Amino acid sequence: MKKILIFGGAGAVGGALAKKLFAQGYQLHLAGGSEERLKALAEETGATYTPGNIQEDSFIGLVMSEAGDQLGGLVYAIGTINLKSIRRLTKEDFLQDFNLNALGAAMAIQAALPALKKGSPGASIVLISSIAAKKGFPMHASISMAKGAIEGLTVALGAELAPNIRVNAIAPSLLDHSKLSATIIGNDDSKEKMAAQHPLGRLGHPEDIASMAAFLISEEADWISGQVIGIDGGRSNLSR
Repeated sequence: MKKILIFGGAGAVGGALAKKLFAQGYQLHLAGGSEERLKALAEETGATYTPGNIQEDSFIGLVMSEAGDQLGGLVYAIGTINLKSIRRLTKEDFLQDFNLNALGAAMAIQAALPALKKGSPGASIVLISSIAAKKGFPMHASISMAKGAIEGLTVALGAELAPNIRVNAIAPSLLDHSKLSATIIGNDDSKEKMAAQHPLGRLGHPEDIASMAAFLISEEADWISGQVIGIDGGRSNLSR
């Protein structure tokens, strides 16, 4: 039975993925900021977990010491949404978004490589990008730059770690019932307007992203690597 490590396991996407992978028979180790949320998920899924802050230097090492020495997959589902005009963004804003989204992912993968190599062939890494890395939106300069780095990391590591470890990314649009997206979605009125911007007529759900992540982790996706897959209601490529 493969063990999957989920960074951001306390978030909406990470939590939905944990439940889905548990139902499919995987073992889980969850890492995230909310100990209360991690504990509740652990009780539901049998996962082990490590609470803490990805920005603390010792956190990733602690996660790896508790996750075990063999992994079948790693999912990095930690992200930010920091919407400001380029005129208002500070150096600290850019660094914060880059560190949480891109550098954190790179360091997590680097630390997990020995365990992933023991779990290969067939080990899989899944990262989370954003529609904003491909489609331009006002006030998204910092997060678009950070998520663009995630997409570059995906293709670079997909090449470097082949053929034994696959690396893919998912690029969502706005998600309902997600703390990150809630800052953009706002009230019911604006939610309806934002849903209408998606050709499929609704906002996403964390489960939409979790379903694709679970597929990419599975052996059913064993000929897929180096891909950035848009799960965005058609918004990145279709007009409405």
